[in-house]
This record gives sequence, structure tokens and C-alpha cells, in this order.
Amino acid sequence: MEHFKRSNDIEISLVLTNNADAYVLQRADNFEIPSHIFDKNEFYKTDEVIDLLKNLDIDFIVLAGFLWLIPKNLIAAYPGRIVNIHPAILPKFGGKGMYGDYVHNAVIAAGETEGGITIHYVDEHYDEGEYIYQAKYKIDRGDSLEMVKFKGQQLEHQHYPRIVEGLVKKIKK
Repeated sequence: MEHFKRSNDIEISLVLTNNADAYVLQRADNFEIPSHIFDKNEFYKTDEVIDLLKNLDIDFIVLAGFLWLIPKNLIAAYPGRIVNIHPAILPKFGGKGMYGDYVHNAVIAAGETEGGITIHYVDEHYDEGEYIYQAKYKIDRGDSLEMVKFKGQQLEHQHYPRIVEGLVKKIKK
């Protein structure tokens, strides 16, 4: 939201979440961006979310911290227009249940000397969509969970908005 607030080309038109307590709702309110909270029934058993997106002329969907598998009807409605970010260099440490601290703890437990991020297209499987961009950071001996998370978040903030911006500009040509 911060990255795109001054953009003349790209607008964040809506924030969607399944978590009524998500901080992103406050952030959206601070940026005067409309939001919508949905439940599993609305997301998986109806086209209400898709209809909302289409009615608002949404071109591109950016996931951040969303843990549910995206349903096939939403993927079909937005082919090649849904991206996600994962806190590891995929294909390692990906798949169902691999998010947040679970990923970082697995990276540390495996004795990895590098961590990273993967920005990828979303398909009907967890973390298996085509990779768009990957970036790495060094894990130093003795790095705590908090340090590994911090290093990953720095990469996310540095690269995700820039990559998204490039992808959106491509589809708008």
C-alpha cells in the first residue's frame, strides 16, 4: 500500500481477507482502501468473491499472508494474474502447512546457510505456481528465528512491490 500510494499507473482497489482481526484491515482503512471480509463458504462454494472483483474491475490479485488454497474458479477467472510470496527459496520448504515461522524453523533446523523468498504465480496447488523471482540472504551461524524472519522480511519489502509493479504494467500494455 505504501509503495503504490503515489502511483499514477497502479491502484490498490480492494483488500480482501478471511480474518476479521487481520491488521491489513486497519492498514487498508489508514490508506482509505475499501475492504471485504469473507468466509470459507463464500470463498469456496460461491462466486461472490469473483463477482466482487469483477464488479470493481480488478485486474490483478496480490496475495500476502493468505493461507487458504485458491479455488479453481478464481484461478480460471484470473489466469496468470494472481501472485504470492513465499518466505523460502522454493521448491524447498513449500507446500501445505509451510508458512511463516514453520518455514523459518524448518530452514534453521535443516542447517541451511541461505534463506530467501520466492515470488510465484498461483495455481491450484500450494507453492507450485511458476516462479517469477527469487532472492537469497545469508544465514549466519547462530541466527535466531527472529533474525531469519527479519532478513526475509527485508527482501520481501524490497522486492515484492517492485515485481508486482512490473507484472501489472505488463498486463496493462
